[in-house]
Amino acid sequence: MKKIISISLGSSDRDHLAETEILNERFIIRRIGTDGDMQKAIDLLEFYDGKVDAFGMGGIDLYIYVGQKCYQIRDAKALKKAPKVTPIVDGSGLKNTLERKVIEYLDRHQIIDFKNKKVLLVSAADRFGMAEALDRSGCQLVCGDLMFALGIPYPIKSLKLFYRIANLIAPAVVNLPFQMLYPTGAKQDIREESKYKEYYMDADIIAGDYHYIKKHMPKDMDGKIIITNTTTQQDIMEMKEKGVSLLVTTTPELSGRSFGTNVLEAVFLSALGKELCDVKESDYINLLEKIQFKPRILYMQKKAKMSLCSETGFLKMS
Repeated sequence: MKKIISISLGSSDRDHLAETEILNERFIIRRIGTDGDMQKAIDLLEFYDGKVDAFGMGGIDLYIYVGQKCYQIRDAKALKKAPKVTPIVDGSGLKNTLERKVIEYLDRHQIIDFKNKKVLLVSAADRFGMAEALDRSGCQLVCGDLMFALGIPYPIKSLKLFYRIANLIAPAVVNLPFQMLYPTGAKQDIREESKYKEYYMDADIIAGDYHYIKKHMPKDMDGKIIITNTTTQQDIMEMKEKGVSLLVTTTPELSGRSFGTNVLEAVFLSALGKELCDVKESDYINLLEKIQFKPRILYMQKKAKMSLCSETGFLKMS
C-alpha cells in the first residue's frame, strides 16, 4: 500500500481522502489544505516526511513555464526544501504530458472540434502543455494570464505574443508574494462574476485552472465547454446550474472528485520507483499509455439525447 499526501495552500474545505488501485498497486491519497498558511504547509511536510511515498505540492506551482524557459516561484522554494526524505512534485511534469495529450485526444476523437473555436485559457504559464496543444489545434486562443493572475484587463490573443510578454515580466512576477498571483485559502471562495464577463461570453471554451475559472465565472454559462483539472461535486453542480454543457477534467475521478495534477504526478512517481531526478517525460507518457488513461468527460445538460459512442466509449449527444 502506497501513501500519497497533497499539502495544499488551498482551502481545507476541499480536503479529501481516497483509496484506489493503479497498475495492481493500492494507493491511499489524501489532500490537506492549509487555508493559505505557508508555515503550516511547511510543518506538515516536515511531519509527514519519510512517512509517505510522495508529496504533491498543491495550491502553488514551483515553476512557471514560457516556451523552453522556466522561472522558479520564490515562495515555493521553502516548500520544496521542507521534506528531506520524501520526494515532492507540483504537477508540472504531467501538465506538460497529460494535459497536452488530453487536448490531442479530444480533437482526434472528435469529442471537441477546436477548429476556429474561441478558447479562453485562463493561465498559459500554468498550463504550458495545454497552451501549446490548443495553439496547434487551430482554435482562436486567448491567454488570460495578465487578467487572472495580475488583474490587468488585457487579453493576450496569441501564444507567440504570450511568450513575448511573459519573458519580459516573468523574472519580476515570480518574486511577488504568491497570494498576489493566485487565490489561496478563503480567497478561493471570493467571486468577481462581472469583472471579465465579456471574455467568458465571447469564448466557446474556457480552459485551465478551476480556481481562476470559478472566481470570475458569470451566472450565465449556457452552452459553454470547460476543460480543467480539480473539481468537486459542488463545483460540478454549480457549473450545471449555470448552463455549462460539457465538462472535461484532465485528471481522473477518485471517490467523487478529481484530484490535481500534483497528486497524480506523485502517484506516478511512486509507481515508477525512480528517484525524481531520474524521471523523464517519456516515463510519464509510457505510464499514461500503460494504464490507458482517458480524461473524464461529463455532459452536463440532460436535454439532448445521449448515447454511447462505440469508438471512444464515451457518452455523446445527438
